[in-house]
Amino acid sequence: MSADDPDTGLVARVGRGDEAAVRLLVNAKLPRLLALARRMLGDGAEAEDVTQETFVRAWRQAARWRPGTARFDTWLHTVTLNLCRDRLRRRREQTMPDLPEQADPTPAADIAMDDAAQGRAVQSAIAALPERQREAILLVHYQDLSNIAAAAAMELSVEALESLLARGRRSLRATFAARGSRDD
Repeated sequence: MSADDPDTGLVARVGRGDEAAVRLLVNAKLPRLLALARRMLGDGAEAEDVTQETFVRAWRQAARWRPGTARFDTWLHTVTLNLCRDRLRRRREQTMPDLPEQADPTPAADIAMDDAAQGRAVQSAIAALPERQREAILLVHYQDLSNIAAAAAMELSVEALESLLARGRRSLRATFAARGSRDD
């Protein structure tokens, strides 16, 4: 399996304390993991905390990492997902009010405003999906993971992931079809 995992050598170097390897790993993985956490949590500061905790766990695990069951990138996505789930669960337990929407910091032209509104509508529709459907959609469509890698990250069979994707896509289509008929 190590031949299939492009991160095996880098993780081994991180495990030996190679600072250059740590920088390479962070530079390679940070943007995607941070984007996943932001999409899951809807809060940049919380997403940064989750991503930082993911890397702390990666550094602790690197020396003991044994390739074979999953790719290291899949494991990082799984850790990020689990940390996001924990934070979302704590939010529900605390019954916090909805977080206010953040305004687009650079509203320039009408097109930018329309794009921002459409982006918020998509984000809102995805956020309204059941948790597992939302995770499947984010991993496959926003993180560009294959169905196999996304299923592994979610600890599901590929068939179960595909079912979640199909139901999530149907819900999103229905949401936007209903919005479209209201706009007419």
